[in-house]
Amino acid sequence: MTRTLVVVSAGLSQPSSTRLLADRLAEATTRELGEAVQVCSVELRELAVDIANNLVTGFPSAALAKVLADVVQSDGLIAVTPVFTASYSGLFKSFFDVIDNTALTGKPVLIAATGGTARHSMVLDHALRPLFAYLRATVLTTGVYAASEDWGDGHEELSPRIARAGRELAAAIRSRPRSAPPAPEFSPDTVVPFAQQLADLGIDPT
Repeated sequence: MTRTLVVVSAGLSQPSSTRLLADRLAEATTRELGEAVQVCSVELRELAVDIANNLVTGFPSAALAKVLADVVQSDGLIAVTPVFTASYSGLFKSFFDVIDNTALTGKPVLIAATGGTARHSMVLDHALRPLFAYLRATVLTTGVYAASEDWGDGHEELSPRIARAGRELAAAIRSRPRSAPPAPEFSPDTVVPFAQQLADLGIDPT
């Protein structure tokens, strides 16, 4: 059975350093796993209206429901947010607000963030780690923060951190049972009439 990895990115611009970091973390993880991996990349800006409507009505759109199911059923999760006002973005928080607080129990989660300055690196421990602890996920020891300066020439500190985080997530995914395939959707056509069930057992339904 193929492993599934969901990568949630809350960047608002395009191209986005948040998406770039998310992609590099996914590449490092799949490389370390060394087996078939299905990667599902989710850009939350494309679901912003659906998320807001879900918060108001309590019901997800078809597109949002699919993404939520992918996250819950995945073998591992990478969650990356840009820093806003020294914390995660509102869009990032709103997405995880619509997930049941027990749905991620025990799921390995690699947390990461991007910002304009290294001064905001503590967002990983002060905001992201408590959020996923509340959701009962297993948050990896290594989180990755990338400031604007980390993308320039001569800054090689980011690559080793990404590689280490990828190794940790791959090891955590390998140690867990493979996710079961989603249950088939209910359909009235799949219900066997009671009389037919009795007949199958050799009992006269009359």
